[in-house]
Amino acid sequence: MAQQHLDPTDSTAGAATGDALAGYLRAQATEFLRALRAHRETGGGTANGAEGSVDAARLLRRSARRISGSLHTFRSLLDPDWSEEMRPELAWLSGTLGLEHAYEARLERLLLALHRLSGAAVLPAQAVDVAVAAGSRPAGAVPAPVRAAAGSPGGPAGATAAPERSALTVGAAKAGALLERQLTLARTRAHSSALQALGSSRFHAVADKVALLASEVPLTPAAPATGLRPLAAAAEERLTDAVAALPLVTAGHPYNAEALIHGLSPDPAPHPQDGPWHQVRLLLRLHRYAREVLHGGNNPVDVRLLAAGQALNRHRDASEAAAAAAQAARTPRITPATAYALGVLHADQRHEVEAARFAFQQAWQKQTVTAP
Repeated sequence: MAQQHLDPTDSTAGAATGDALAGYLRAQATEFLRALRAHRETGGGTANGAEGSVDAARLLRRSARRISGSLHTFRSLLDPDWSEEMRPELAWLSGTLGLEHAYEARLERLLLALHRLSGAAVLPAQAVDVAVAAGSRPAGAVPAPVRAAAGSPGGPAGATAAPERSALTVGAAKAGALLERQLTLARTRAHSSALQALGSSRFHAVADKVALLASEVPLTPAAPATGLRPLAAAAEERLTDAVAALPLVTAGHPYNAEALIHGLSPDPAPHPQDGPWHQVRLLLRLHRYAREVLHGGNNPVDVRLLAAGQALNRHRDASEAAAAAAQAARTPRITPATAYALGVLHADQRHEVEAARFAFQQAWQKQTVTAP
């Protein structure tokens, strides 16, 4: 199924050399420094500048991922010692800064799913509120419509999400409150960890190296005259090989019975089927970044790759939400009704995983059929 999406007739991509890589890395380093300055100007996550701080942290993650991904794909054109030292540090920074938003999004996803599973549809206005608010609130804040949907404290008195159903069952409401306590605590800790990381000597060392990168890229002597296309094609080949190894036929079925194997195991390890899909998501990201390097500021938008990437993002979100529901169900001394609600929620999110796999399959097969 491996296909080459890099257009061999594209003169812009074909002419790209190490100089283009250097320009791309300098641009991303400049974006990193601009985001860091904005983060400091907004107070680094204080209440007065929470929204701007979240945006700045997102831009920091964005540029850190792109620099790290480019160092990986084009590592043979860069000073090896410098590159191998930089990549894990950028990965640490990106992962640390992303945890807070991940916990917040996971909580909102699970509370909205509980509300949907109760039989009451989410009003469009509420869905918009959640989408707009995601990633822009201080630690611990959950939108009122979601609180009301989960039956958790903080919702307006007597608030109803839909006229036909005013409240969740007792088990579902307690499940929502339990998830809110656990994930809000995790988010608060992630917020503190991010602030500590941004004030650490480790981060300052990374920032100093990125500042140097903005003016000087440590290319190998032969890099300025070396074409980037073979290395970008190798990244694409790794992606297509990984996709070829996925059980796409299984993912095309509406019910994946194999996914339930070990579903009641007390082992909190990640779901055994999810790993290869997460790996494909990372490889797809590296392929996208390589395309950005090749095309510079004129990178054409590939809607098929975009659809595939969105499906894999949904897959990751649903699988992690399912794991959170399963972890909550292991809480000692919860009532049977609460455990049952969490079990239904876990099953719902595993169905979302299957739906995302099917959506990826459809997007990827469309690439296979239409790619030149």
